[in-house]
Amino acid sequence: MDHDRSTEKAEQALGCISAGHILDVATGNGSFITFLLDNLKDFTEITAIDLNERPLQAAREVYPQDNIHFLCMDAACCDFPDDHFDTVCIAFSLHHMDDLAGVLAEMLRVCKPGGYFIINEMYRDAQCETQLTHVLLHHWWAAIDTAGGISHHETYTRRQIIEIIDKLGLSSTDYYDLLDLDTDPKDPVLIQELDKIIDRYQQRIQDLQGEAALCRQGERLRQRVHQVGFHAATNVLMIGKK
Repeated sequence: MDHDRSTEKAEQALGCISAGHILDVATGNGSFITFLLDNLKDFTEITAIDLNERPLQAAREVYPQDNIHFLCMDAACCDFPDDHFDTVCIAFSLHHMDDLAGVLAEMLRVCKPGGYFIINEMYRDAQCETQLTHVLLHHWWAAIDTAGGISHHETYTRRQIIEIIDKLGLSSTDYYDLLDLDTDPKDPVLIQELDKIIDRYQQRIQDLQGEAALCRQGERLRQRVHQVGFHAATNVLMIGKK
């Protein structure tokens, strides 16, 4: 698969979308909003929701625009009427959901008939060695979060993601694989930042009991970061219509 061409086609497809009022589910710090702003033809308003207030506070500082709003809300029980949004989207969060079917059902409910449904999600298979570093780190982070009572599952395969989407019964779906291997996988600034992230997770492990194996795994992953390098895993972008 020509991933460069796939990325170009995704940008072209998004560039044709007048997205209207957008709902961004599980927005976190709002990073997917930047992707939307950079690629959509236009929009009128963005409502972004997350169950955690802390990242929302940071997002409000990054996006102070009057037509971008952040609300603390459970995505599995949205406080919006039926057929309310022109576009609904969720990015890098399918694997965080304990009630994924409920969240997707709510997104369908609040999306207008004929509205756009956008999903962007990393997957774990068919990755090169530097990308596999990301996948392995991500699964380690997920194990630590889970041990600490935070909902965080291992990432899906690409086929599993498509199977999840197929169940939505969308009227049309287009898929694009997005990745960037142009950066230096051993960039010193990148390695330093990953070391800091590993250190933070190692500190969290200290607060857990009986998790020495996770500490050892973290140090093995640190060695991998330095020896193999790191690239972000490929993610699949789906653009569909309700």
